[in-house]
Amino acid sequence: MADYYDLLGVSRDADADTLKRAYRRLARQYHPDINKDPGAEDRFKEIGRAYEVLSDPQTKARYDQFGEAGLGGAAGMPDMGDMGGFADLFETFFSGFGGAAGGAGARPRRRGPQQGDDLRYDLTIDFNQAVFGQEREIRIPHLETCTTCNGSGAKSGSGPTTCSTCGGVGQVRRATRTPFGNFTQVAECPTCGGSGQVIADPCSACGGQGVIQVRKKLRINIPAGVDTGTRLRVAGEGNAGLRGGPSGDLYVFLTVKSHPSLRRDGLTVLSDVKVSYLQAILGDTIEVETVDGPTSLEIPVGTQPNAVLTLENKGIPKLGNPVARGNQRVTVSVQLPTRLNEEERTLLEQLAGHHSARGVQHHHHNSGLFARLFGQG
Repeated sequence: MADYYDLLGVSRDADADTLKRAYRRLARQYHPDINKDPGAEDRFKEIGRAYEVLSDPQTKARYDQFGEAGLGGAAGMPDMGDMGGFADLFETFFSGFGGAAGGAGARPRRRGPQQGDDLRYDLTIDFNQAVFGQEREIRIPHLETCTTCNGSGAKSGSGPTTCSTCGGVGQVRRATRTPFGNFTQVAECPTCGGSGQVIADPCSACGGQGVIQVRKKLRINIPAGVDTGTRLRVAGEGNAGLRGGPSGDLYVFLTVKSHPSLRRDGLTVLSDVKVSYLQAILGDTIEVETVDGPTSLEIPVGTQPNAVLTLENKGIPKLGNPVARGNQRVTVSVQLPTRLNEEERTLLEQLAGHHSARGVQHHHHNSGLFARLFGQG
């Protein structure tokens, strides 16, 4: 018999919390519902027995002093080694089993058909693919019904037999020691997994599981207007169900890459554009980037710095109603020159003089100055 401390991978002076954490980790690793490797169930029982002994101060003291021999009659208690500390760790075991199946693992398994687990697939797409949608091909690993045994798990010509551990009931009673005394707990049979039946002659193709792991190629339709966090459901493409049960669903979670110059706010596309001070004063028509490609944008006369201009229907299509689209809002940044040549400086100084209070009466000369100035711009 292996040393109990070595079994749990803890030192001899480990406290109660350390023991419990080590037991939970190893129990999850070797639990018969999770680990189908040969010898896993026996290891699981040994781990349970080790925790049961070391978690009780009295039995721990006897074990520390005399080893396995010091436990005496306690070693013969029925089923205590299978899942020691079961009541304390019941929620730990069954809250995590079953994954996305909505906590179904917390209930005893049914003998009849059992629905397969849902699966999650994370997919990253480009900004424009999210805007306009796309059909994508993905490859997913999932469980499919074994075609050799048609999901029964048994070799051709044989079938499941009644489980001898639980007599076909699917449940066993376990004695559990707690600080408040000993209790009897009804739990899922570890031999048959709660089904009440075992397969004596398993199918060689699937190892008796009735399902096999395969990589499947799927084409999925990404609708227009999706965003990071959008979840697409592909019905029936999760794991195959057991004993003829229906398959689970596949959920595709989308992440959208950022765009070099465009940003998204709901259905609105946001962007920035830089214009010269001359374009802002006189107005201009420039080319800006949109999700539809380069588009003309009119810069009105006298556009102020940080003005926001709107391009209608150049935003994001509404998810589920792609005919309805948002707008693009363009923030205008006005660039001022950092250097002027002599002629530009002279023209600007003349223009500044004509705009002073003293030169207001000469405003009719401004048009000529504007033309000369902008001719240099």
